[in-house]
Amino acid sequence: MAENTNQTITLTQEWLTEIQTLKEQMAGLQSDRDAAWESAQKWRQLYNTEAEQRRTDAQLAQQAIASLKADLHKLSCLEMETLTAGTPVTAIQQEIEQLKSVEELQAKLIAVIKERDRLLQALKTEQDNHAQTRNSLTTALGDAIDSLTRERAKGEKKSQSPA
Repeated sequence: MAENTNQTITLTQEWLTEIQTLKEQMAGLQSDRDAAWESAQKWRQLYNTEAEQRRTDAQLAQQAIASLKADLHKLSCLEMETLTAGTPVTAIQQEIEQLKSVEELQAKLIAVIKERDRLLQALKTEQDNHAQTRNSLTTALGDAIDSLTRERAKGEKKSQSPA
């Protein structure tokens, strides 16, 4: 009978020890889960901030496009008016004839070429910035997914390890 009681006490002690070990493992896993959640929240916030900036940039670009379209429409209306007065070549010739000298013509040509070059450079810069942003977002998203995958894998290893 005493042996039975000792055996029961020993088994109870083992169970209590195992329960305590499982509680500690569970607390560790919950801590890991909370850390992974906070990390995911941080990445989500960074992504949302960057996405909001891109949306703002896109909206500003759309506004610029609309403004340019309106300008183009105005110019095409002016061109239509010019067409009724004569051919486009004639209109250009009339504008050139208003210039008093070859130097004025050269100055006008230089100004037009400079404006064209400035616009081409601005377009190239915008295209480069767009590519850089796309690459940065892709990298950040990939890093976040990798980090989350590692955190999950660590959590699964801990839950599968024997007590």
